[in-house]
Amino acid sequence: MFKNTLFPIITAIVLVLISCGNGSKNQKTEDGRPMTEDVSLKTIKVGANQMENYLKLLEGKQVGVVGNQSSVIFKNTNQQTDHTNYTHLVDSLISLNINVKKVFSPEHGFRGTADAGEKIQDGLDPKTGLPIISLYGDNKKPKPEQLKGLDILIFDIQDVGVRFYTYISTLHYVMEACAEANIPLLILDRPNPNGHYVDGPILEKAYTSFVGMHPIPIAHGMTIGEYAKMINGEKWLKDGIQCELTVIPMANYTHDMPYSLPIKPSPNLPNDQSIALYPSLCFFEGTNVSVGRGTNKQFQVFGSPDLDKNHFNFSFTPQPNEGAKTPPQQGKMCYGEDLTQVQVTSGLNLNYVIDAYTYTADKSKFFNAFFVKLAGTKKLQEQIEKGLSEKEIKATWTKGLEDFKTTRNKYTLYR
Repeated sequence: MFKNTLFPIITAIVLVLISCGNGSKNQKTEDGRPMTEDVSLKTIKVGANQMENYLKLLEGKQVGVVGNQSSVIFKNTNQQTDHTNYTHLVDSLISLNINVKKVFSPEHGFRGTADAGEKIQDGLDPKTGLPIISLYGDNKKPKPEQLKGLDILIFDIQDVGVRFYTYISTLHYVMEACAEANIPLLILDRPNPNGHYVDGPILEKAYTSFVGMHPIPIAHGMTIGEYAKMINGEKWLKDGIQCELTVIPMANYTHDMPYSLPIKPSPNLPNDQSIALYPSLCFFEGTNVSVGRGTNKQFQVFGSPDLDKNHFNFSFTPQPNEGAKTPPQQGKMCYGEDLTQVQVTSGLNLNYVIDAYTYTADKSKFFNAFFVKLAGTKKLQEQIEKGLSEKEIKATWTKGLEDFKTTRNKYTLYR
């Protein structure tokens, strides 16, 4: 629901990492991530670009595609700054005489322009004439009649590695539908821009929802392909069924690699800074605090009319814009903090929410019911209300995170 206007595109999908000298294993990036010798000067090759590894699986088949605006194949890996240098996966497959029959689109729609939570209608893709079936709203899981006649389904969507970013919930339902219909699923893997760390409380089963379907932390540190393997392996689909799954992994990728998304994954995640801050700032969606929807700094600022303007020296006024037709606190002066230039470190930052709660006018009106769904537990809200520090709260996550990492290691495809 909260995948979150225009993406200042920094690089094409193939990223050449910054490296000095001989690429020593002791080198680190600006945010402290280690750089590994054998991949530090190579470029990432996403799953979709490795057609030699999956075209043979599609030939002579009736194909469905689960995708959106990020489902692209890059033409020239040497032109880092040419962000127009790609074609959509669907267009490419059709040009190669692959029999694509229909498209399934997640939250925000096939072209990725709808608001978070907005109901997406079925329709036709104006470019190809293919039927588009929405997998958001009342139809989160493909129906048997919608899959009828398909021989294989492709899943190719850019994720950001966060539990409440609902593309992984769509993945769950697609896998479940494929398993029930005995249709194989082909996943074309893409990098996780937040894949260099694992952090957050583990979701408790009682708080399962579309913004949290599995017992994982908020930042899970996995790619879509790895996560699909975990869903299958842990038997999280209904009745423990498993999907016939093929993952086309990336080449030259590790989880520690910085990665700049060339296409915004959703309307309110317009750039690298918003994507890096998203795991921490999305907690505000369960409060009366705006995260900049209705501004040009979505998920890079926070503020509310109820926050102390003597403590917070930044202000903004949300107004309707692309991806936010009716933004929270619309037309109201919000006092808060501008994080556009903040150096984002690895891990969730709870101090933003703690500080806002401390300096809100009426603490009884700060949280709403959605906060618990986002957190996946009641404990986090209770800890903040009791005045625990970030360090004290994070200490309570240690055992859960250790157990999750042990499970995660069974499914990782990359270092």
